Amino acid sequence: MAYMENHPTYHAVKIRGMLKDVIKHCREDIEKVSEPKAQAIFETTAEVLTGLMTAYNHYETQVEEAMRH
Repeated sequence: MAYMENHPTYHAVKIRGMLKDVIKHCREDIEKVSEPKAQAIFETTAEVLTGLMTAYNHYETQVEEAMRH
């Protein structure tokens, strides 16, 4: 569904897409480095952003009760 630029969901969709890109990048970088601390921070970043991306998805779809008000 396409939204006008002044609609909040337009921006939520864009931000969710950017989060998805960063998550993908972090997970790819885990395979590129051998330092365990770097791997851990990249994985932690991906997990935290996945949770945030889920929150954006709930906002867009209004599936969560808190997002309906």
